[in-house]
Amino acid sequence: MPHSPAPLRLGVNIDHVATIRNARGGDHPDPVKAALLAVKAGADGITAHLREDRRHIRDEDVATLMAALNVPLNLEMAATAEMLDIALRYKPHAACIVPEKREERTTEGGLDAAGQFESLQPIVKALGDAGIRVSLFIEADARQIDAAIRLGAPVVEFHTGAYAHMHGEARAAELRKLADAAALAAKNGIEPHAGHGLTFDNVAPIAAIPQVAELNIGHFLIGEAIFGGLEGSIREMRRQMDLAR
Repeated sequence: MPHSPAPLRLGVNIDHVATIRNARGGDHPDPVKAALLAVKAGADGITAHLREDRRHIRDEDVATLMAALNVPLNLEMAATAEMLDIALRYKPHAACIVPEKREERTTEGGLDAAGQFESLQPIVKALGDAGIRVSLFIEADARQIDAAIRLGAPVVEFHTGAYAHMHGEARAAELRKLADAAALAAKNGIEPHAGHGLTFDNVAPIAAIPQVAELNIGHFLIGEAIFGGLEGSIREMRRQMDLAR
């Protein structure tokens, strides 16, 4: 009998609820309220990126999320001493180390875990020693997976932004790269996740990769909520993921 893939988890990123709140200041809309609604709609976890410039999620949001959630919080963070201190203070279920540049609109690519190996090593160790599940947001590249293995990271999240913006044969080739990378990671005891740029139209082929255990999706779901409500957008994404599996 063929082995069926494990259930695919959905992590909902609520950063852009905070982006809308911060556009006018004040407390509305509340990203924590959005997180609780996301869980009700079928999210298995919540992702939030505390950027160094605090352009969306703020420190107090992390504290409130930790207090309010009964599902895992995945804290996306840059590899800095400040962010390490914050992660160690709040002890989220997981911390995903992402590259960060102040001038970028959003995360533009994967972390160079191979090139930054020496500086990442103490951060990955400190997070792991605190019982925080470390993830590295990387490209689907064997060199980066090798660095994750050597760093002892239990999880990698593959950047799907390039895949999301490609078409035709280019997208098919990128999908093959992602599938091969997921297989390589899993073979080496690392749990593969994926995210960035995923929509109703392009999620199925990524969701169908059997080794991928979790998708983290935010911007599209928050944008789609304008038209069909947040619960509706998450339920439809969950449905598309389950169909692909």
